[in-house]
Amino acid sequence: MNKEVFEKNRVKLLNRIKENSLVVLYSGKSVKKSADEHYRFTPNRNFYYLTGIDEEDILLILAKIDGEFVEKLFIKEPNPELERWVGKSIRKEEAEKISGIKDIAYADTFNAALHSYIFNNEINDIYMDLERDSYDSLESITERYALKIKNKYPQVTIKNIYNIIAELRMVKSDEEVEEIKKAIEITIKGVHALMNNAKPGMRECELEAYFDFVCKSKGVTDYAFKTIAASGVNATVLHYVDNNCMIEDNDLVLFDLGAQLNYYNADITRTFPANGKFTERQKEVYNAVLRVNERVIEAIKPGVSYLELNKQSREWIGEECVKLGLIKDKSEVSKYYWHGIGHSLGMDTHDVGKRDIKFQPGMVWTVEPGIYIEEEKIGVRIEDDVLVTSEGTVNLTEGMIKSVEDIEAFMNR
Repeated sequence: MNKEVFEKNRVKLLNRIKENSLVVLYSGKSVKKSADEHYRFTPNRNFYYLTGIDEEDILLILAKIDGEFVEKLFIKEPNPELERWVGKSIRKEEAEKISGIKDIAYADTFNAALHSYIFNNEINDIYMDLERDSYDSLESITERYALKIKNKYPQVTIKNIYNIIAELRMVKSDEEVEEIKKAIEITIKGVHALMNNAKPGMRECELEAYFDFVCKSKGVTDYAFKTIAASGVNATVLHYVDNNCMIEDNDLVLFDLGAQLNYYNADITRTFPANGKFTERQKEVYNAVLRVNERVIEAIKPGVSYLELNKQSREWIGEECVKLGLIKDKSEVSKYYWHGIGHSLGMDTHDVGKRDIKFQPGMVWTVEPGIYIEEEKIGVRIEDDVLVTSEGTVNLTEGMIKSVEDIEAFMNR
C-alpha cells in the first residue's frame, strides 16, 4: 500500500487522543527459538497499521501538542559488519518513502527525544500498546518500558492505546480490502490445487502440501494461521492441526486455511469428499450447513448486531440438527455446534475489536457455520469472507465453489 494510507491512519488516531499527549509504539523483536535460531519476525500489527514498516526494533512517537500533530520515527543505525551476516536494515529515505514520516532519527536518541517531549510540552498522557491476552500473559517489552517511564516521570499518566486502534482497524479502507482480496485469491487457487489432487490413501499433510506450494509460488511467506487439514473424525475437532492421519475412502476432508499477504489475511473453510463423491448422509449434513451459511450472509447488513446474529445462527443450526435427527429440540444444538458464527478479519485472522458491535460498511467478517458429528465421523464447516457494504454484503470468497454439485463436478472432471 502507498504511504498515504498510513498517513491517514495516523491522523485518524491522533484525532482520537487527548491534547498534550504522546503515542509511543514499538515494532517488536523476534523471539529466540533455540540456540542461535530465532522465530521469524512479525511486526506489531498496530505499529504496522500506522507506518507500513516491517522491521524489528523501530520506535514511533506521535504527539498532539496545542492542536498540532507531530510524527517522529526512530530506526536502527546501520551496522555494515552485522549486515554482512543478516542483510541491510532500513535506511531513513526508505522509511520515509514507506511511512510518509519525514522526521527520522536513530534509535539511540529515543530516550533523549522522549524526555524533551515530556518536559518541553507539559505532556500529561502517554499512550502505549498494552495489549494483554490474560492475567497470566508474559510481560511484554512495551509493558516493561511503560513501568520505566512511570518511575522516571511520575507526573505522566500511562494509557492503553490498544482499544482505540482496534476500533479504527475494524473498518477497512478500500486499500486494505484490496489486500485481503489478494490473499483470498491466492487461497482459492491453493484450495483448488489440493482438491484437484485429493484422493484416498494420502496423508492429510501430503494434501496440505499442494496448498503450501501454491502460496509460496505466489510470494506468500507466512499463513493466516496453521492450516487445519482434517479428515474423517478429525474434522469434528475444531482446531485440529496435527495433519498426520491417512485419508480413508469415504472420508470428508475439512480444510480451514488462509494465505497472508502483506500482513492481510484470508480465512476460508471448505469440506469435500476425498473420493470426489458425497454419500447421501454426508450430502444431507453438508447441505444443512450450506443453508445456514447462505442465510447468515444474507442477514448481514449495516446496523445488524453481531451478537444477535450469532444467537440467530445457533437457532438456525439447531433447526437443521433437528431435521438431521441428531437432536429433538434446537436448544440442544451445543452437542453438535459450539463456536461463534464468525469474526472480524484483517491484519489478524481473528482481528482486533469487540464483538458486541453492529455491522458497518467497510467491515470484513467471516461466516462459518458447522455441524460436527463425532459418532458418524462427519465434520462439516463452510466459511466465507464477506465485506459489509451500505446495502448488505459482498462475498469476497464467491470464487471458491461450495455447492455439492459444483464440488463433485470439479473433483471428477
